[in-house]
Amino acid sequence: MNFFLIGFMGSGKTYWGKIWAKTMQMNFIDLDAEIEAIEGKSVAQIFETQGENYFREKESQILRELKVDSDSIIACGGGTPCFNDNISWMNKNGKTIWLKTDVSAILQRVLQEQNKRPLLKKMNEAEILFFIEQKLKEREPFYKQANIVLNTKDINENTIVNLNIK
Repeated sequence: MNFFLIGFMGSGKTYWGKIWAKTMQMNFIDLDAEIEAIEGKSVAQIFETQGENYFREKESQILRELKVDSDSIIACGGGTPCFNDNISWMNKNGKTIWLKTDVSAILQRVLQEQNKRPLLKKMNEAEILFFIEQKLKEREPFYKQANIVLNTKDINENTIVNLNIK
């Protein structure tokens, strides 16, 4: 069984994915890290030099090329489910888990790593808050297609075990 962790940037997909993969003795894959390794550039550099459209095409291609024949937990980028019918593909190839996070928690987390976030680099706090609110409205219809919704306030290292779906 493969689990695709989806949700907005700063929702803890990589953080919890690593913990849950260890707990469940599964492989962990960070989709952004895979893209960076293949492209030889950071996600931020790809956005800056080739643009979001190029990135989204690469993201979809690499997602579909992942070795999903073994038990893996895959942390997807915040926008992954929203482009190129990726959410449908993920739902057909495993279980999708939406790490649902409130706006204030996302804001605090992304402010700590603003320079790593290509879409937020040049924004002030008020602009980032507005951006988060707008993007969440756009992305929520895709996130809601997840098989499982977990509120990040309520999760811990055993949450994936307690789902009892492996």
